Amino acid sequence: MLWNWVAKPLLFLLPAERAHYASMAAFSNLLRVPGVPGIYRKWHEVNDPRLRCKVCEMDFSNPVGLAAGFDKNARWHDELGCLGFSHVEIGTITGEAQPGNEQPRLFRLPIDQALLNRMGFNNSGAEYVSHQLAGQIRPAHAIRILGVNIGKTKVVAAKDATSDYLKSFRLLFPHADYFTVNVSSPNTPGLRKLQDREQLLRLIPAITDLNAELATEQGTQKRPVFLKIAPDVTESQLDDFQYIVEETALNGIIATNTTVSRKDLNTPPATVETIGAGGVSGSPLTLRSRTLVAQLYERVGERVPIIGVGGIMTGHDAWQMILAGASLIQIYTGFIYGGPGTVKRINRYLLNQLKKYNLPNISAAVGSGSQLLVDKGPIQRS
Repeated sequence: MLWNWVAKPLLFLLPAERAHYASMAAFSNLLRVPGVPGIYRKWHEVNDPRLRCKVCEMDFSNPVGLAAGFDKNARWHDELGCLGFSHVEIGTITGEAQPGNEQPRLFRLPIDQALLNRMGFNNSGAEYVSHQLAGQIRPAHAIRILGVNIGKTKVVAAKDATSDYLKSFRLLFPHADYFTVNVSSPNTPGLRKLQDREQLLRLIPAITDLNAELATEQGTQKRPVFLKIAPDVTESQLDDFQYIVEETALNGIIATNTTVSRKDLNTPPATVETIGAGGVSGSPLTLRSRTLVAQLYERVGERVPIIGVGGIMTGHDAWQMILAGASLIQIYTGFIYGGPGTVKRINRYLLNQLKKYNLPNISAAVGSGSQLLVDKGPIQRS
């Protein structure tokens, strides 16, 4: 109630990027008050063994994580752990620091419950983030599982992209529970070309080789490596992703990033045109991302897990994504519009669905509706 009637209207008076930093600064300061982190965690967590899931030997307390893009420089991941997330994915982090695109570069489309961004991988670079993580004292409310999303530095030539990814991977390896290889942002020129089969056959094996090397050197486990893909892919690209899963040591797929499509937006076309280029997230992606997850599940679901992202605004959306084939889900825009209670509401909804269908745990629902979605359209099992 406080979010919908007070905090959200006030924050939405500010430009989107400024509101992001202002709200997180206030939240971070609030959590410095003794006892407050514990109160927040107790209020927002939904502790139930039926929500727990294991993916790539990682134990998640529930299936809901925060997608990359929210905490680009690993400033707030532990604070965000107080809001019920089972994992937070930081980044996207590039080999070299870069300012990103010119501001303004983040816009709300409230009629569509959407965001449009052209951030351009603004971040402080892999070396800075590595030092930041190394110097942090983990509090009791620290996030349990930390993902690290890495991308290509804008000024690095395509032929040198692999080296740029490897630099970030090496520097951040000690701090990551898993890595996401981002080849799908629409806001770095040429990046989506790295989704092609030939490019991935160079990039993924190079990363997995370094993964094994660093694990041996540091006497630890290899980090699971996921590939984040765009929603705007062709059938032949789906064939390529299936081939990459079958021929490399890739551990999973995250689907999807933002879309460059402007189809079916309710925001007036003139407004969208005035805003200009960028990727759209939120409700316009709900069905597109869910359908792609179902298609991937039918192709590779028995080999690797899929993390579903895109247009998850409610518990219903989360449940539908899990039925489509997602072992885990991540939210971003749904969190912006739904506020701090979003994760709690989603997890409670999921528990109600498990009870309704007499399922023992959330993993039992994964993929149970994928074929229906692929063959007949949107899943409506709820």
